Amino acid sequence: MAYAEWGDPANPRVVVCVHGLTRNGRDFDELARVLATDYRVICPDVVGRGRSEWLNDPADYGFPAYIADMVTLVARLNVESVDWVGTSMGGLIGMLLAAQPKSPIRRLVLNDVGPVITAESLQRIGQYVGNAPRFPSFVDAVTYVRTVSAPFGPLSDAQWQALTEHCVRQGDDGQWAMVYDPGIGAPFRNAFVYADVDLWGFYEALRIPVLAIRGAESDLLTPDVHRAMGARGPRAQLAEIPGVGHAPMFTDAGQIRLITEFLRQESQ
Repeated sequence: MAYAEWGDPANPRVVVCVHGLTRNGRDFDELARVLATDYRVICPDVVGRGRSEWLNDPADYGFPAYIADMVTLVARLNVESVDWVGTSMGGLIGMLLAAQPKSPIRRLVLNDVGPVITAESLQRIGQYVGNAPRFPSFVDAVTYVRTVSAPFGPLSDAQWQALTEHCVRQGDDGQWAMVYDPGIGAPFRNAFVYADVDLWGFYEALRIPVLAIRGAESDLLTPDVHRAMGARGPRAQLAEIPGVGHAPMFTDAGQIRLITEFLRQESQ
């Protein structure tokens, strides 16, 4: 499992940032640059994505493997605790790990994900995940990413290009392809696409401060579930970002400030 590292490697204050289903750790570049003044920032590519290796058996793609990898990563960092910023799948990994006894997670940011995942959003994601599209040019790849990731919000041309640069690579034939294993799509569709997923038991087991961020137009984290996250379990601090669906990308100062202010609060 590959990861990008920012900041002083000797800093005991560590933030782990984990990406969504088909994305990679470089999604957090702009956030990491800001956090690195105060923290050591670790942005892994979950197995099967980015620069990390692919699994031999696609059936092994799932949360048990992801959580085991993250436990190993945290042990490698040689720190007693970490703060966690997780987008979508990365938030679920963090929530499931933080719900375990003696978890190393000290504070948790859930970015546009919560204890209920709607069937509608899963069906939308299932339409493209694992399709392994190929593009004749990098410009075509940018166009595709802008289309399937339109819910990220009104990003600049430069930001769309940067996001695309880290999620495609050019093959020997000159074609461009996504840098994730198409095999991640099969278990995802088979397991989750037909019904809502209910993880309230894990959420209510959390005993740490939580910030729950929602894109105001998100179809994955509904307004009702978001509000309930502020009333149940750890009673998360709530924030909503207008003009964004699934999921906020922390590419502007206002979005980044939500996280920096939360992480700098005293532990409850």
